[in-house]
Amino acid sequence: MIFEKIVSEGLAHNSYLVGSAGKAAVVDPRRDCDIYLKKSQTHNVKITHIFETHRNEDYVIGSVELSQMTGAEIYHGSHLDFTYGNPVKDGDTFTVGTLKLQILETPGHTDESISITLNDTEVADIVYMVFTGDALFAGDVGRTDMYGKDETVRLSENLYESLQKLLSLGDSVIVLPGHGAGSVCGADLSEHEFTTIGYEKRTNPALQKDKKAFVEYKVKEVLYMPPYFRKMEVYNKDGPPILHRLPYVKPLTVKDVKNTRAQIVDVRNPPSFAGGHIPGSYSIWKEGLPLFAGWILNYKDPIIIVDENNLQLTEIVRYLIRIGYDNLLGYLAGGFSTWYKNAQPIDKVNTWSVHEFKENLKEDIYILDVREYNHWKQGHIKGAHHIYVGELPDHLDEIPQKPIVVYCDSGLKTSIATSILQMHGYNTVTNVLGGMMAWKTAGYPVEKQ
Repeated sequence: MIFEKIVSEGLAHNSYLVGSAGKAAVVDPRRDCDIYLKKSQTHNVKITHIFETHRNEDYVIGSVELSQMTGAEIYHGSHLDFTYGNPVKDGDTFTVGTLKLQILETPGHTDESISITLNDTEVADIVYMVFTGDALFAGDVGRTDMYGKDETVRLSENLYESLQKLLSLGDSVIVLPGHGAGSVCGADLSEHEFTTIGYEKRTNPALQKDKKAFVEYKVKEVLYMPPYFRKMEVYNKDGPPILHRLPYVKPLTVKDVKNTRAQIVDVRNPPSFAGGHIPGSYSIWKEGLPLFAGWILNYKDPIIIVDENNLQLTEIVRYLIRIGYDNLLGYLAGGFSTWYKNAQPIDKVNTWSVHEFKENLKEDIYILDVREYNHWKQGHIKGAHHIYVGELPDHLDEIPQKPIVVYCDSGLKTSIATSILQMHGYNTVTNVLGGMMAWKTAGYPVEKQ
């Protein structure tokens, strides 16, 4: 039996390739699907089946692209009217070499959600592993708020029943979820690389509750809903544009950047951005693109990338096209240094250490905490106001025109926030380097809500 787990960094998305006897299946492929072709060639197998556990919301699915490349058939749940692929129902069985794959309908995260059990019949005809999509994770279960508050109770009840179905498979069964730690598709996923039904049954907090308590717990759960989810839902129901290859991003001159209406995304680290950047540019550090580009960038205007030395363009392009940002105009050739070497104007962001922050707390400043709400509740700096960084563009009217000091967990999200504030005319903005992590390390006081 062949088994490969493919992780998409930033999104914490898991996809899988399994195969035997010259054939293979892929579960929940990502859009830049060349990785599956390489894996299939390495193992000398032909991809014949593609399974989608549900219409994903946080990335563009690669099923249509991979199907065109391989001729493999696509299969997904029957309770959503997809415009491509083949609907499957509970109990449907597929053979891939000596592997038997069987469909379990496991609604709750979405109505069409399925899980897929795998039997390696060459060894024994019992369930060996199960692909659970967004139903069951390591340490958590899927969110049930995708259809809005009016549907949360129904979806939570459905998810509870689906989890009972999964738990009945047997304690030794290996659980292969659609996401790992860091995903926005759950509240508190653990960092375990692999898990089992038995381990989750004993340690997963959501699985310790009876049905009533489970539903109450899910109804009260508060998770963020990035605006780009709606774009992903359309793409993944109707099929996204076919790429054929990674988009070519061309080198741009300073003149090109100045004369083009575009979203300028500076992917350097926050201290570099603070030291100098192109006026009107967004600061989203490279590894933060998968999580935060979908909060900040629109799908209409082209994107220009600004980096230090343009050595990571392929990785940056992959991050962006995975969430549907295909309109990549190009990159500033030579990086940010080209801009200032051509005597162009720059903006800066003031920075403070936590010690400087502490010394200035008595001044007339507006303190802005841009962390997630759960982190805010666990402890924040006295006098701070909370707005999550992703929701900041919609709450600018709450922020006064006065000196603003911004902090987050460690200083990364702060840079996004300061770039948004500068773009909207807030000229006296300070980034607290190290954020709450440094504040606590210094032993300074923390207030809880």
